[in-house]
Amino acid sequence: MKNYYIGIMSGTSMDGIDAVLADIPKSGKTKVLLHVEVPLDKNLKETYFNLQKPGHNELHIEALAANQLAQHYHLAVTELLKKSKLQASEIQAIGAHGQTIRHQPQLHDGTGYTKQSLNPSLLAELSNIDVIADFRSRDVAAGGQGAPLVPAFHATQFASKQPVAILNIGGIANLSLISDTISGFDCGPGNALMDYWIQHCLNKSYDDGGRWAAQGKPIENLLDSMLADEYFSIVAPKSTGRDLFNPQWLKHHLDINHCHEAKPEDIQATLSMLTAQSISQALKQYAPETKHVLICGGGIKNNTLIDDLKKICPWIPSDGFQSTATEGIDPQTVEAAAFAWLAWAHKEKQPANMPAVTGAKGLRLLGAYYPA
Repeated sequence: MKNYYIGIMSGTSMDGIDAVLADIPKSGKTKVLLHVEVPLDKNLKETYFNLQKPGHNELHIEALAANQLAQHYHLAVTELLKKSKLQASEIQAIGAHGQTIRHQPQLHDGTGYTKQSLNPSLLAELSNIDVIADFRSRDVAAGGQGAPLVPAFHATQFASKQPVAILNIGGIANLSLISDTISGFDCGPGNALMDYWIQHCLNKSYDDGGRWAAQGKPIENLLDSMLADEYFSIVAPKSTGRDLFNPQWLKHHLDINHCHEAKPEDIQATLSMLTAQSISQALKQYAPETKHVLICGGGIKNNTLIDDLKKICPWIPSDGFQSTATEGIDPQTVEAAAFAWLAWAHKEKQPANMPAVTGAKGLRLLGAYYPA
């Protein structure tokens, strides 16, 4: 059998589905062979936004959305097989993340939960390929955050003789810090709030290149108010999502800082700086010796955000910020590749969580197996 795996990721930004075909040998060193993108149906995207909070008949609505997402994932699998001229029987497994709709680890009863919407049984049925899904729940059951899960993959792919940080800027921004030890956590919002604000004001899905934010100036009292949120002072391990950094959170800060007469582009500039500042603070606190940052995720395309980040991290050389492409993986494919790797780890019976990252009691085999 070949060492072919498929990884599929639809992240917090909900800007589409990334799927990769990867070759993963016994060493675990992953080579991405193909990448495809499948857009999320507009109505499905809206459904998932609505499922971020309690609502009427949500169990029924989520179950049908999970079926539809499995069909979207199947389209991505079909396209990968067509482009690669491979048969389903040549693929070892699909690592499928699903769409996170609630992330509440360690809350409520001490264990909490994390919920990724997907019907993996339907995906296995449609694709005729083994599916590994629900990667986060076992770590949460072991007392962990269930996130981030990618640092173990990052350590396999990007470890070097010098300390390196891998910065993923999706809807949420997270860091993997690799040196003599490995750590990682969610810094705070990535693109999620900026995407919401430009959609709200200009009916655009995202701020292309950060051009709109560049037209504004950060509002200092608003920025200070948002950075005072207790999440930023919590010591890692920690993780977050739209449960916290959502439109209601933003509205609260706009209200208490009397910003409703502010220029919309100034608010966008403030949100961009919020993301940059929270990343900068995390790097300074947890990785002060690190001079090399590899960036992946959609946020790498936001020039204003990346320029701001460089300016407020003067201890890191400007050329110390680089794309993961310099290490052989397109920044758009890193997350999907990580879930191909997590499927490989499951098949190889290798624990893939990192207790130092998630806070779990120990190493655990991640994922649930849905045979073809």
